[in-house]
Amino acid sequence: MPEKDAYAYQERKGARKLVDIPREVVDLLQRGQLQSVNLTEWLAVDHFILLQHTLAEFGLQQEGHAMMLRLQDMKETKIMKMIHAIAMEWLQLLNQMPQQDRSPIFGALASHPSDSVRCWAAYIVGLNQRLSIEEKLESIRPFAADGHFGVREIAWMAVRESITKELEKSMELLTDWVRDSDANIRRFAIESTRPVGVWAKHIQELKANPRLALPLLDVVKSDAAKYVQDSVGNWLNDASKTNPEWVIQVCEQWLTDSDTKETRRIVTKAKRSLGKKK
Repeated sequence: MPEKDAYAYQERKGARKLVDIPREVVDLLQRGQLQSVNLTEWLAVDHFILLQHTLAEFGLQQEGHAMMLRLQDMKETKIMKMIHAIAMEWLQLLNQMPQQDRSPIFGALASHPSDSVRCWAAYIVGLNQRLSIEEKLESIRPFAADGHFGVREIAWMAVRESITKELEKSMELLTDWVRDSDANIRRFAIESTRPVGVWAKHIQELKANPRLALPLLDVVKSDAAKYVQDSVGNWLNDASKTNPEWVIQVCEQWLTDSDTKETRRIVTKAKRSLGKKK
């Protein structure tokens, strides 16, 4: 299918059901020529087929042959595990290349038209054990600020384990992020450190002692962006499951210090589970 056909679907409204996605849209998604516009389309992407097209696009069919065989043997169908596995394969392939070849290929993955391919690139950063936590956060930043919702979600998931392992250092580094002018960056700092989170392992240290995150949370207690407000409210709601009295105390203090509609909205979200217990 000619690449120009992708432009005809740029402004489409995404289907609500998988069966309702036009065949042409699915094909363009699989070829990496189109971004998904909602969760339904994002889940519809066959990452194995997309990987075949991407390897061919980069002229890496021969180098990627063993990669494809290993992924076939996995017989994995869950999208998050596929993204993780594909990113690991890319990382191993890139590590075998000289630096002058590695950097352009990673750059092409990181800036690819396909949001799914950019998701692989984000996980490549998270899985790279050669990078320090400072380097990982710096490298994940473009993905945290990505214009696509799926890439932004994968960005914090990709480095969450690294953040957890070096929590104190990570909190220190993220204090600058919550002051950033980009709401996506501010939201990343909160979402990546949620005690429970979504589709992620719990951060036991924050479940036990959520006050460790106050230097981050206090800065955004009256954030103008609802995207950030939701994340802050969800963070405190997580904490309310193990430290309800602490969350109540924080919310009362915030309402005293910052009686704004933004803070009130955050507090309402933060206390929603506490209300159900009454």
